Amino acid sequence: MVLRPARDDDLAAMLRWRNHPKVRATSFTTHVIGPGEHARWWEAVRSDPSTRVFVYEHGGTPAGVVTYSGMLGGSGSWGYYLDLAGLGTSGALLAAWIGLERAAVEHAFGPLGLTTLRGEVLADNEPVRRLHRRFGFTEVMRYRRRVDGVPREVVVVQLTSEENR
Repeated sequence: MVLRPARDDDLAAMLRWRNHPKVRATSFTTHVIGPGEHARWWEAVRSDPSTRVFVYEHGGTPAGVVTYSGMLGGSGSWGYYLDLAGLGTSGALLAAWIGLERAAVEHAFGPLGLTTLRGEVLADNEPVRRLHRRFGFTEVMRYRRRVDGVPREVVVVQLTSEENR
């Protein structure tokens, strides 16, 4: 289970994974993302010193994306998505979810040197909230955010390097 920096040749797969209907349904941006919008996002994150994008490899195969953002003063936020179609077909989806979370947390507190890692998840996404709790994240705040014009409850989760030991 490896995280490696995302490359230009990963963009097509990243877009395909991100546009999967189940990924979009649990995201804050739910519309189908077009190639132009995706290219603009890629250019923006590559030039942002507080953001890093990694590809998660499961069993040697690219299988997901982890994005760290707002990395300032030892803290940062993260988000991720997986290749639901490919992993679902291979039967490796659950193992990949766990592997990605483990790799992302280790990378945040290891090579990235963060002391606090935060994330946001829609309150009704209980499977992801449960996974975060399994890895020691605590739910520190709730707020409402419009998603497709509809107010949705969002849960902010947090893990510190001290809690991760």
